[in-house]
This record gives sequence, C-alpha cells and structure tokens, in this order.
Amino acid sequence: MNLNTIDTRHATANSGSFSHGNCLPYTGLPWGMNYFSPSTADSKGAWWFHPEDRTFEGYRLTHQPSPWMGDFSHFTLTPVAGHLPETSLWHTISSYRPSEAVMTPAQIKLTQLRYQITSRLIPSMYGGVLEMVFKNSAVHDNALMLHLPGKYELSVLTENEIAFSVVNFAGCEDKDFKFYVVMAFDSPVSTDSDLTDTDGAVRIDFGAVSKQIVRFGTSFISFDQAKLNLSREQDWSVENYLENAEKAWSEQLSKIELEHHDASQVSTFYHNLYRTFLFPQTFYEFDQNGKKIHYDTFDQSVKSGPLYTNNGFWDTFRTVYPLYSLIAVEQYGDMLEGFLNSYRETGFLPKWLSPDERGLMPGTLIDAVIADAAAKGIRPDLMPEFLSAMKKSATVQSDNPNYGRQGTADYLKYGYVPFNHHESVNHTLDYAFSDYCISRVAKVVGDSETADFYAKQALNYRNIFDKTTGFMRAKDENGEFRPDFLDIRWGRDYAEGSAWQTSWSVFQDFAGLINLHGGADHFEQKLIALCNQRPNFNVEGYGFEIHEMSEMAALEFGQVAISNQPSFHYPYLFSYIGKPWMAQPLIKNLLAQTFDDTPDGYPGDEDNGTMAAWYIFSSLGFYPVTAASLEYVIGLPLWDKAVMHLSSGKDLTILSEPNQPQQMFVQSVSTNKKTVSTTFFHHDDLMAGGEIKFELGIVPNPQQYKDSELPYSLSK
Repeated sequence: MNLNTIDTRHATANSGSFSHGNCLPYTGLPWGMNYFSPSTADSKGAWWFHPEDRTFEGYRLTHQPSPWMGDFSHFTLTPVAGHLPETSLWHTISSYRPSEAVMTPAQIKLTQLRYQITSRLIPSMYGGVLEMVFKNSAVHDNALMLHLPGKYELSVLTENEIAFSVVNFAGCEDKDFKFYVVMAFDSPVSTDSDLTDTDGAVRIDFGAVSKQIVRFGTSFISFDQAKLNLSREQDWSVENYLENAEKAWSEQLSKIELEHHDASQVSTFYHNLYRTFLFPQTFYEFDQNGKKIHYDTFDQSVKSGPLYTNNGFWDTFRTVYPLYSLIAVEQYGDMLEGFLNSYRETGFLPKWLSPDERGLMPGTLIDAVIADAAAKGIRPDLMPEFLSAMKKSATVQSDNPNYGRQGTADYLKYGYVPFNHHESVNHTLDYAFSDYCISRVAKVVGDSETADFYAKQALNYRNIFDKTTGFMRAKDENGEFRPDFLDIRWGRDYAEGSAWQTSWSVFQDFAGLINLHGGADHFEQKLIALCNQRPNFNVEGYGFEIHEMSEMAALEFGQVAISNQPSFHYPYLFSYIGKPWMAQPLIKNLLAQTFDDTPDGYPGDEDNGTMAAWYIFSSLGFYPVTAASLEYVIGLPLWDKAVMHLSSGKDLTILSEPNQPQQMFVQSVSTNKKTVSTTFFHHDDLMAGGEIKFELGIVPNPQQYKDSELPYSLSK
C-alpha cells in the first residue's frame, strides 16, 4: 500500500461533547517515543487540533494519548518571519490551507500564508528534523519560536546548538518530571543567553537565511542522553529521515495486504491499521553501549530495560494485543517486559499509564494481556513473576487508589464489590474475569492449586446476576440489590454505560451466563431485545449527558453501543447459542456504516488502537472474544482477499466469494479446503498459515452445532 494515501487527520473532527474518535493527526514512528501534530486551537485545551481550522499555531511535539488524559512533556515549534510585537501562540499564528497540507504518518508539510514559509517536519524514534524554506526575500529576520508551557530552562551550547528542558504534565509521580531537547541548526542562530522561566516563548533567530534545517534529539533521561540520541542521526539528510520513517511504517502496514472491489473500504482499513501501531509508546532509550534504559518516575532514577507508556488496558486488552499476537509478537514480548518493569518499580501492575500510573477505569485488565500471551507462548520466561504480580493485585489493597484493585477486601469477603464502591458492577465483573486470567497463567506455569482456586473465583459474576430482570445489578453488603433499578440508567453502578452495556462482560463463561438466563432460548430473546430497541438512555447516574450517551444515540443500533468498548463483543454472542447467522448482517452494517477514512471516521472514542483493531479483526472475519482461550469467534469478512503475514513467518490468506453488499451471510467456511464445523478458529491453526475460504450468501444457512463446536466457556 502507498503510505502517502493515509491522511492522519482521520477521526480528528472532535469536541468535548461528541467524539468521532478523539484522535490526533499523529506523525511519528510506530510506537514512537514522540508524536508530532499541527496545533490549530491551543485555547480549546485538550482539543487543540481540528481539521477544519485554517490557523496554524506550530508543530506540537505531543504525548497525548487521549484528550481525557491530557498531554505531557509537550512544546510547540513555530517558524516565523519578521518582527513580532508579542510572542504568544495567539500572536504568532498564521493561516494555512488544509487542502494543500500533507499529513501522513511519516511527515507533515504545509505553508504558512502569513509568513510565506513552507516547512516540513519528519520524525525519528527519538527526535526528528524540521526543514524551513523562507520565501519572502524582503524579510531579513527569520526565526523559530519555541512555545514552552510549564517550567523550562534553555541554554546556548554553540552558535549552532541549543538545549532546553520542559516540565509539564497532567499527572505524574515525579513532580519535577523533565523532558530534554537538544537542537542542532545548519546555519548559526542567536537568542537570549541562558533562560529559566515558566509558560513562555523563546525566539531563535536565523537572520536572512532562505533555508534553515534543525535536527533535534529528545530524552526523558538527561541532556546527555538527548545529545546521544541526536548524534546517531547527525549525518542524516532530510531525505534520510523520510526514508527511515517511511520504511518503519511500511514494515508494519504491509503485514496485511488486501484485494477488494471497493477502494474506499480499503482506505478505511489502512487508516485503521495505522492507528493500531501508535500505542503504547516507547518510553525507553539506548545508552552508549546500545542497552535499553528508561527513567523511573516512581523513584526518579534511571533503570535498565524497556518501559512503555500511554495505554489504558481497560480498552486495549480487547483487541490490540490479540492483533499483536498474530502479526507483532516480537513487539508484544518487549511490551510485556516493559509492563513487568512498571510492576517492579511501583509494586503493582499498571492500569492506565500516562506517563506513569493514572489509576483510571475499573479492574486490572492488563491481566488479560498477560494471560493471552501466556496461553500463546509469548515470553514464558516472564510468566512466573507475572503470576506473583497478578496475585498481589488480587489480594492486596494499595494505600494509593491509583494502584491495584479497589474494594479488594470486600470482593474477597462477599464474592462481589458492594455498591458503596463506585461502579461496583464493573469492578465485580472485571475482577472475576481477571481471576480467570490468573487461573490461565497459573496453569501455564504449572501451579495447579492457584489455577483451581482462581478458576472457582472467576465464577463470582454469578453473585450479582438478577434472574428477575436478567441483568447484572449492584448489591449492598447484606446481599440486597440496589432498589429503584432502571435498565437504561447510565453511571453510578456502571462505567460508561447502563445495565445493557455492562451485563454481558462475562468473557470467561458465556455458557454459564446463558444458564443463568434460563437457557439458550431465553438468552436469544435477551440478545434480540438488546439489538431491537431504540438507543435510549437515562442520565441520572451521572447527572448530565456524557459524550458516550450522545454517540450511542446518534446511531440506530439499539443498545449495541459500538461507540464504546464494552459493546465490542456483542455481535459475536450469537455464536455462543449456535446462531452466528443472526449477527452477520449486524457485523457487516457496523463495518460499512460506522467506520470510514474521513475526519469523522469512528462512532466514538478510538482509544489507543482499540476501536481500530476491532475494525481490523471484524473485517477479516474473526474476533478474539476471550483472552487466553486461543479462540477467535468466526464472523463475516469484508474483503475479497486478505493476506496476513504472520509473526510465525507463515502467510494466512482469507478469501470471500461472492462478495457484494447483498451477501450478508456465511454459507460455509473452509480452511485449506476442509470444512470448518466449529464457530471459531484456533490460534495455532491461524499461525500455521494456509487458506481460509468463506462462501457467502444472501440468506442465512442455519446449522446445528454441538457444544464442543461452540466457543470457549469456563463452565462448558
């Protein structure tokens, strides 16, 4: 595929009240330490870029994973020309033409109309290059403005080099957490000598040069490390930077190749694939000897080994890491080591890193990332220590609410989290799922006693199921359900949803959930009710309408809120009652109607590759419902032909025919010309490569399935 066909403005038309992805137009390397984006509206806080803005404030170096998390270690570079009465972003902005700008994963190029400057920024893993061409020959004082929020220190090293540090973050254990930058200019520069200030701007003057190139290295460790990072690129030309960035992206994006009759859908696929390789971000560097080192914000020291940041596991466990287990195993393994380093340094496994633990969202769902890797044989050397870490999170209540589980003692005492804890239903269901994950890791490392104990505890979801209403409901410490129940009320006992969006989060045991409903027929009727109703909601739990409510209501897919992660597996639940055909049109319509390659590209928050990877999996025709089960539930593929270049070194070819909009059902599935009788694919079979062929049809082809042919459940 052509990298230049990916426009990073995909899914960036957002506001605080409605999300089309809440993405930024990131330019950088896959899993890069830094990303870059034009800044167009700094006054709007975390929504500082919008594709329809025609004002350019500068190139922002950013580490913002989501507007809800905020940015850290950021600053803005603004090329300018001529005298400026003030130095703020407001006074230095220029108009630009978005239609003429180039924004790809590998570079940003645009022209500032006010100054007649054409510039392009090209990233590297630890820095980048900014090339500026000044076209107004009548102006003799060209410059670069550095907009430095928070505390900063700047020093002039030589006539061609400067160094500065910034301290800014939304949250961090280290209250003096610094980011270091060293810049090397092709032509001599001048500025005020050493500067120390807060929330300011510094002008770097070039004089009458018609072209200036600045290379820069960055570091979370020190100025010396930033200079070392820069030294490794000091002989690169601008084109060398571009070739390096394009090669890095091509290596990842070429892992899945498509042949398809609809070019717009192919474009949507690759825009999504690009977003699956952005997070988590690299948070380690290489020392003089080429060894990985990182900054530990917890005790403010430099440690050996990898570290990663900007990831919320409540989201990403569902799709991102299962995708890596197929096509990016080496990176997955390195990330696991980084997450284990987070545990070693803080005493708890991470939940939401940005740059360190922020403690958001229920549960400790990194457990699923670990368990899936354990079951798939990824980094078995780490699993004994991971098991100890997982058991600690399950049994020890941290004094700091950012770390570990909440309501741990109550969960262990009652078998559920009482509703005196906020979002108690989600906590209970997530902890039960994590208990299952602990059991699976224990089984892999040969600890049968622990495996059996946590497998039993994984059934705790049963303790909050209300057979009268058919929903998971909050209980008090006496075992009584909270009165005044309303199934469409969001919040209070539920995180970012109502009982409809939460009660199906029993990933480890849908067979058991079906039994609680009274059998497959009753479960089927509940699923039909889930899908075939209006997307109504009640705001009482929050007291106001949150954006996730608005996004669900904007779509007519019932209570299947594909706009948010808890609903991602809903279409695949029909397979657990042996009726996958009931959901196949739903899957195709979700793919076709709620995703595209425009600035409005998603039905809700994309969240660190999670929604993008849902699209990747669902469009390929299978989906990873349950971590560590080694199974992918079969859906409905979108593509005429897809070839996955797997981490095993094998190729997996997926064919679909006939494949027009009216073909909305799977007639039959075969692998290597053998009929598939199950409702799922096995991980080992996929990694062995070969060919999967879907025969599609215009009407359903109901089949009878044995229990063994249904997807995994703990109690099956």
